[in-house]
Amino acid sequence: MAESNDFASVDLEKIYLGGKEYHVRTGRGSVSVIVYGYQDKPALITYPDLALNHMSCFQGLFFCPEAASMLLHNFCIYHISPPGHELGAAPICPRDPVPSVDDLADQIVEVLNFFGLGAVMCMGVTAGAYVLTLFAMKYRERVVGLILVSPLCKAPSWTEWLYNKVMSNLLYFYGMCGLVEEFLLQRYFSKEVRGTAEVADSDIVQACRKLLEERQSTNILRFLQAINRRPDLSSELKRLRCRTLVFVGDNSPFHSEALHMTSKLDRRFSALVEVQACGSMVTEEQPHAMLIPMEYFFMGYGLYRQSSGSPRSPLSPACISPELLSPESMGLKLKPIKTRVSS
Repeated sequence: MAESNDFASVDLEKIYLGGKEYHVRTGRGSVSVIVYGYQDKPALITYPDLALNHMSCFQGLFFCPEAASMLLHNFCIYHISPPGHELGAAPICPRDPVPSVDDLADQIVEVLNFFGLGAVMCMGVTAGAYVLTLFAMKYRERVVGLILVSPLCKAPSWTEWLYNKVMSNLLYFYGMCGLVEEFLLQRYFSKEVRGTAEVADSDIVQACRKLLEERQSTNILRFLQAINRRPDLSSELKRLRCRTLVFVGDNSPFHSEALHMTSKLDRRFSALVEVQACGSMVTEEQPHAMLIPMEYFFMGYGLYRQSSGSPRSPLSPACISPELLSPESMGLKLKPIKTRVSS
């Protein structure tokens, strides 16, 4: 796709809707990657939560006009789906071995090699945030920054392990039944948007529910099994030297996990944003709450919101001054800062 000299004149939504899907064969199976934007730009890799893909996990953020302007102006977006989570995916052969979280992280580096990418920015949600964090720890030279939404970093607690085990059994015996859908929606969204017996679900929950109904239960089960066997990364988090921006909804089931992770990260390179009245998927429920922190975060790399004629700086840690690594420089003078987006 040829890039216009005046990027501001390009319809960003058309660019986002005009993505191209690639099926990348890796040593651990095929992976679907949907690419949006111009491939001469720095790369932003995304990875969604359990049972989701880019349409159900990141569409709210990328359809927010201000976010589209900032992200598509500065990056080429590579949406990686967990194996079998892409739209129209067929069931994975049950005889194929269930991947480990290390396998999923290793798939990402093969995807980067396929596209000829060097160091990349990463954005992940919950289980996807765990996979990208593990990837950043295993392949430090390939990651320049992490944006993590309601991330996991510890091994499952007994409560989560049992919860996941119940969901695994339901998926195995009954497929994507109504009870599994409700478990997943509680994982993603706050009570305010999920609705009640008297009040209908919000539009984003209805759209997510419809996409969940199209998922292959065997494929979801495999990803769930991998995540339920994940090791604890806490003791290794101090080794991360890329800048890390953590978002979490204060109604997320993984709120305490995100706080724990932030406490283990090097404070010189990390910051936390809590979003009030929001569940785990800040990207869908309150995407506007992510804009200002992300803008400050990207400024540390010489990247700015779209403006006509503005230069594009390379995404390189070498261009970051030390003062831009502090939470204060990102506008995060309080830790955690609490924000609320009016409905």
